[in-house]
Amino acid sequence: MFASVHTSTFAIGRVQSRGTLGRMVDSLRQAYSAHRERQALLALDDLRLLDLGLTRADVAAELSRSLWDAPRSWRA
Repeated sequence: MFASVHTSTFAIGRVQSRGTLGRMVDSLRQAYSAHRERQALLALDDLRLLDLGLTRADVAAELSRSLWDAPRSWRA
């Protein structure tokens, strides 16, 4: 019984996400995700950035990107 309720809820969510409202919500989620990732980069110290192969200039360039400008790999 629980599996069928969960599956039904999941199926309804998937159908709704195909509409205009669902696409808008997905876009907002992606923009917020990009914002959180960029803020996390900003909080890293120089040693951690070096571990990632990034410089402060790379972080500044990423932070200057538009909120809606997320890498293609982040998009569903």
